[in-house]
Amino acid sequence: MSPGISPAPSPHQGSLAKNRLGVASVVFFIATAATPMTVVAGVVTTGFAMTGLVGIPVAFIAIGAVLMLFSVGYVAMSKYVTNAGAFYAYIARGIGKPFGVGGAWIALIAYNALQVGLYGLLGASSTPLLSQWFGVDVPWWLIALIVWAFVAVLGLQAVDVNGAVLAVLLAAEVAIIAVLSISNVLHPAQGQISFEALSPAELVGPGAGAILGLAVLGFIGFEAATVYAEESRDPERTVPRATYFSVAALAILYTLASWAMTVAKGPDHIVEASRQEDIGVIFGLAESQLGATVANIAQVLLVTSIIAAAVSFHNTVARYMFSLGREGVLPAALGRTSMRSSSPRAASLTQSVIGLLVIVI
Repeated sequence: MSPGISPAPSPHQGSLAKNRLGVASVVFFIATAATPMTVVAGVVTTGFAMTGLVGIPVAFIAIGAVLMLFSVGYVAMSKYVTNAGAFYAYIARGIGKPFGVGGAWIALIAYNALQVGLYGLLGASSTPLLSQWFGVDVPWWLIALIVWAFVAVLGLQAVDVNGAVLAVLLAAEVAIIAVLSISNVLHPAQGQISFEALSPAELVGPGAGAILGLAVLGFIGFEAATVYAEESRDPERTVPRATYFSVAALAILYTLASWAMTVAKGPDHIVEASRQEDIGVIFGLAESQLGATVANIAQVLLVTSIIAAAVSFHNTVARYMFSLGREGVLPAALGRTSMRSSSPRAASLTQSVIGLLVIVI
């Protein structure tokens, strides 16, 4: 038995499903948590507007490189500790269970805050579209409740079912980002492609720290591969490969998309455009270059990006709760799994109740 960590549960206690997730499936959970479409549409323009710098494409490269370096040691631990508690298990193994419990509470509260906060973001993102397209004024909380129910039901299903849903949603948002980015490069401002935003010099000056901080937001959830180690096929290979691939792919996607926006608007005008249009920059470019239909599709995929993130975070939080219930840190009932799907049923239901209370209150 590893010091500071309880032994694996006996069969009658219930356990997470084994050998359900390959590298691709784990990548889906990681990448959807990062909400790529939301990052491209919102975080990138916020970076331009707040700092007045055009170096956010370089910031994504820099943060991606740092996270890749961090991941070397992080995923190496997965070879020795395979546990859905991830940070909890690693800290408990390294410096003792009390510190592990403290780390677990920080992670649990942070993930919960992110997950339930997405319901409010969904309401704010979708209600204007319903009003604009259909003339229907729907309260934000109704949209939030509908998505909450979808996430709650999906959370009770087998982990690979969740992975399949996330695969579809992620493929759609990555495809639209790629299409919009290519279109932006093919429609450069003043007919000339500029590489100014890719210069490291653009990260020098007031606001550089802020732009790096914003770039970090694009990789939220990259550490989640270890949470699914127990359910992965050959976790010693799956966890590292999924982590490295996710960080590299997100860095490339964000760098391309943000640079392409500076090409289309022009590096001298992207900051002012972001301050005036905010999230509308990417959709305005899409409409002018590809038509209103493509712009509308992109806005829909912004909403589905948030839904996918809610599903991903729900699964991550439920597995943290399950692990802590199994370890006796939280009530033991949370350490039980569904006999049908081997999903952390009690933990998932508890997470759903927390989300409902936040929406209602």
